[in-house]
Amino acid sequence: MANKSVFASLVGRLLPQANSLNAAGAIAYDYTAEHRLAQLAMTGTFGGGFYQDAQAEVSALVEAAMAVEPLFLAQTALHVREKGHMKDTPALLLAVLSARDPALFAQVFGRVITSGRMLRSFVQILRSGQTGRKSLGSRPKAMVQAWLNRATDAQLLAASVGNAPSLADVIRMVHPKPETASRAAFYAWLIGKPADMAALPVVVRDLLAFRAGASGDVPDVPFQMLADLPLSPDQWAEVARKGSWQMLRQGLNMLHRKGAFQVAGVTEHVAAVLRDPARIRAAHALPYQLLATLKALSPEVDPCLRDALHDAMEASVANVPVLAGSVVICPDVSGSMTSPVTGYRSGATSVVRCIDVAGLITAAVLRKNPGVRILPFEVGVREARLEARDTILTNAEKLAALGGGGTNCSAPLAVLNAERKAPDLVIFVSDNQSWMDAKRGGQATAMMAEWGKIKARNRRAKLVCIDIQPYGTTQAAERQDVLNIGGFSDTVFDQIADFTAGRMGPEHWTGQIRAVEL
Repeated sequence: MANKSVFASLVGRLLPQANSLNAAGAIAYDYTAEHRLAQLAMTGTFGGGFYQDAQAEVSALVEAAMAVEPLFLAQTALHVREKGHMKDTPALLLAVLSARDPALFAQVFGRVITSGRMLRSFVQILRSGQTGRKSLGSRPKAMVQAWLNRATDAQLLAASVGNAPSLADVIRMVHPKPETASRAAFYAWLIGKPADMAALPVVVRDLLAFRAGASGDVPDVPFQMLADLPLSPDQWAEVARKGSWQMLRQGLNMLHRKGAFQVAGVTEHVAAVLRDPARIRAAHALPYQLLATLKALSPEVDPCLRDALHDAMEASVANVPVLAGSVVICPDVSGSMTSPVTGYRSGATSVVRCIDVAGLITAAVLRKNPGVRILPFEVGVREARLEARDTILTNAEKLAALGGGGTNCSAPLAVLNAERKAPDLVIFVSDNQSWMDAKRGGQATAMMAEWGKIKARNRRAKLVCIDIQPYGTTQAAERQDVLNIGGFSDTVFDQIADFTAGRMGPEHWTGQIRAVEL
């Protein structure tokens, strides 16, 4: 027989050699500098994951932000805020940009800082020293002052909920110059100084009157400001009727405890709001947020509200594409996927795990594509029997129940090759930290080697790898037939649709970010 190492197939010889190690110590592929920044920013939450702590995550993102051109840094901050709906990573990118290009920083500040919570996060990050400075500096200080002066009374009141830093701390740091008597009184009240009560905004006067017992009308303020007050069930019912979509999603258990749903018509009103497609779109509802709400919902809450959340879940993934050809989706159900998707946070760790998100994405694709084949994997491929007509949550829970074992990203592709199958599209949802199939350095990863065999049988085949953790490497090298994207928002469905339809160019994901207009 001829020497196989000399007479290797063309496909084998053209496979890219691994050039990095992943967080599990196995060979992997580095992203380009731009792709690395995008991947870290779309998946990072600064909570720490299975393989790294929160500080390592922050340091990696700052390093990535320093390695790209300021223009791409600004575009990435906008993309992860406006498309990914991330909260912490855009604020950090903006903080880095403030030192690298003050003009670009000023240009995008208002589109990144869209709420008081974002403003407080930005100030906290700047003062932490993580981005190279411990004070705001003149340009950032001016931008924060301008945001405070432009904010509505309702925005400022909402921003006053939360600490570290509090809105009062921010006001004391930047000393905004109020342009009206009302705003001057508002600033004074927020920082605990004597204020002209007659000049305070109406909403603040209403809150103070209600607290003092001088008024029975419930003020239209964030519900957190009312949680400790002795409101009656009828008053909590009024809060529910005025509540935003996000407030109702977050406050279902509290409203149940307070007796709001005992009042006639309130349950039906809240259910109608929760399942309203227009309200869902306006709230930028993320599927994993609904998953978290469903997992945390008290069993004592009226079942029709649980049904409304299921309907909202279906609406939140309405942009899942109908995929042409044969499709296989491979959710990672290994042990590392049982870590919280937004990381470990003292006293605030999410109940939603990476494996839940993998199951959610898989179930959503199955709903629109009933013929899709599902190959859950850890060390090997696991058996899973899902019904396309079941709720997304039901199917996601079935997949999550499989959790455990080491990570072997090549396993589903090896099964397809053993069966001589070559589907048109394969989708992976993973943390990308494959190590059970590790090879020596200087070779292609096992996943890429198996993919090469599939490509040899189907030149049209495409591979999509959805990465949901900020580790910065991949098992499948980026090229024309391979798309690596990061994140756990519904934007991944749009990107899958664009890639499979040929609407994404050679740079794939980073090309979309470069197209962001400032």
